Amino acid sequence: MITRDELIAIGHYNKPHGVAGELSATVDVELEELSGLSCLVSDIDGIFVPFFVNAFRPKSVDTVLLTIDGIENEKEAARLVNRDIYALKRDYRQESIDADADGYPLDFFIGFELRDSDGSRVGEITDVDEQTENAIFVVDHDGSEIMVPATDDLIVEFDVDNKLMVMDLPEGLLDLN
Repeated sequence: MITRDELIAIGHYNKPHGVAGELSATVDVELEELSGLSCLVSDIDGIFVPFFVNAFRPKSVDTVLLTIDGIENEKEAARLVNRDIYALKRDYRQESIDADADGYPLDFFIGFELRDSDGSRVGEITDVDEQTENAIFVVDHDGSEIMVPATDDLIVEFDVDNKLMVMDLPEGLLDLN
């Protein structure tokens, strides 16, 4: 069973395209990344269901047309309209990981333990706020919610296998929250 913490939001389905089951979707990933995903996942009645893409083609800069296995007509395609599209986090693993977050969407790090560069535990990253100009990690710090700038400049290293991120936090940042 697929759980929410295994997923990364990458877009949403727009509407059926034609009568053969093709769907228009807005996605936040490059076409090359889309081709590397094992499946697309959507929440159907509270259950995360995988959908396997047979083909895709660009429609515009951020919109693609998808042909999904098992969806063969407009009525079946309409069931996915306005649903969020997720990818499995494990599909984002890279051969070599540098000491920055390049190549990973920020919500990939939800569930990671955050430590300061001095080794002290800050807390668990529970959310990412991208509503502001600069994205922010929302961190559960001993039962309190704190905000930490989600910038590559502060990230010292991260370990995907152990779900650990180390950041060089500015002195006094934790006191501000």
